[in-house]
Amino acid sequence: MAKRALVTGASSGIGAATVRLFRARGWDVLAVARREDRLRVLADETGASWFRADVTSDDDVAALRAHVDETGPLHVLVNNAGGAFGLDSVENGSVDDWRRMFEVNVLGTKRAVSALLPALRRGAEEAGGADVVTVTSIAGHVAYEGGGGYNASKFAEHALVAVLRLELAGEPIRVVEIAPGMVHTEEFSLVRFGGDQARADAVYSAVEAPLVAEDVAESIVHSVELPAHVNLDLVTIKPVAQAAPYKIAKGPLRVSRG
Repeated sequence: MAKRALVTGASSGIGAATVRLFRARGWDVLAVARREDRLRVLADETGASWFRADVTSDDDVAALRAHVDETGPLHVLVNNAGGAFGLDSVENGSVDDWRRMFEVNVLGTKRAVSALLPALRRGAEEAGGADVVTVTSIAGHVAYEGGGGYNASKFAEHALVAVLRLELAGEPIRVVEIAPGMVHTEEFSLVRFGGDQARADAVYSAVEAPLVAEDVAESIVHSVELPAHVNLDLVTIKPVAQAAPYKIAKGPLRVSRG
């Protein structure tokens, strides 16, 4: 029987790419997101199952748990739902933006873990192991100007993952953190800048080969297809052009002549 993975934030970007790759590798997949229309299209394309749920809603996550319990064991949870809102200073940043980031990046992950660990334990008993994979960000490891709310929420999510790994020690459940740097997706920067397409495009302008969603999906799927005794605790993945969140080379990459 094929193993089953659940991917949150599956309607676009890294989440959708992860669903596609899991399906290509023969996994059963439950794609979860807020936008039902996109989930239906993805399911038609890939053969994945889908469930509409917002990880910031207690009721939605409770319904998701009930659905998973009714439809069989779970072997992998990919906490991918998240987002950034605004790029303002700590002084001038919107409290509402900060609240939204903590709600989805931190509490959304906590809700999903709390709701789905019982199903993962059943999956681990059946298959000999299970995985919790959380997509954080290098913004959860290195601060940068303008990142206040996003940095704070992703640092908190990173801490959540680290504590969960300690709490699950002794169980056959791997806890993996995937921390991407610059990833050029259709929505991340657009959402961050409130729909300002020109400002979103400028983030990636003249950067040679930023990551794409498929690069991160490859890391996610690879981490759970390794032998069961191998745990990739933390994977940071950046384009070669990015040395740090605040240091990105513009223009073609060239060998230095000294």
